[in-house]
Amino acid sequence: MNLLIDSGNTRLKWATLEEDGFISSHALVNQLISRQQLIETWKPLTPPKRLAIACVSSTPLLELVFAVAVELWPLIDIIKVKAEANAFGVVNAYEQPEKLGVDRWLAMVAVRNHYKTQACIVDCGTAITVDLIDAGGNHQGGLISPGLTLMKQSLATGTAALPFNQTNHLVGPATFTEAAIYSGTLYAAIGLIELVLSQQLGSMPLILTGGDAEIIAGQLTGKPLIDLDLVFRGLAVVLGG
Repeated sequence: MNLLIDSGNTRLKWATLEEDGFISSHALVNQLISRQQLIETWKPLTPPKRLAIACVSSTPLLELVFAVAVELWPLIDIIKVKAEANAFGVVNAYEQPEKLGVDRWLAMVAVRNHYKTQACIVDCGTAITVDLIDAGGNHQGGLISPGLTLMKQSLATGTAALPFNQTNHLVGPATFTEAAIYSGTLYAAIGLIELVLSQQLGSMPLILTGGDAEIIAGQLTGKPLIDLDLVFRGLAVVLGG
């Protein structure tokens, strides 16, 4: 068994990879993670042979994950994945390939190897990232925008009267502030995605991942594919699974 870890800006997610594929994934909120909690959570797992991690979170959390893994499984082989210039069928468009977020890189690796198609890949997480990949696996570049929660937080911290609220509301022109913020931030994300798609030649499949994927998908004109395991699929490719 191999352990796959996606350490994001908000959550630490993991999944186990057996020969027949994934077992259900799990997550913890980064700010609430303690050493003891991680030990108690992972202790019941069958000892993994290898651990592959994609990390965009803080260094202390990464160090904690490594320390707990070695404490629980002293012989484990740990692989910290980084974006590459050309690997697993994907050609990275960045001038400095290692600067591309590893989560974005792995999502493209997953699409190239699992779906085998050109695609517009959107990660609807803490940040909203958009990456384009052609049918030959060539990265066409990408865009980064604040995610829905970050947009709401920026309004709350940057103004005197606009509140931060995570409640869902009806989408559209609103008659009270909380609903206006909800629709405004959601429309901003929708506008970004649909503008990018409109600038592509021909029809391009749209693949969404990340915590807000379903909320955003529900407001898009077309019907995207939602795959919340894209980073795990990419990690599995790196491990040869």
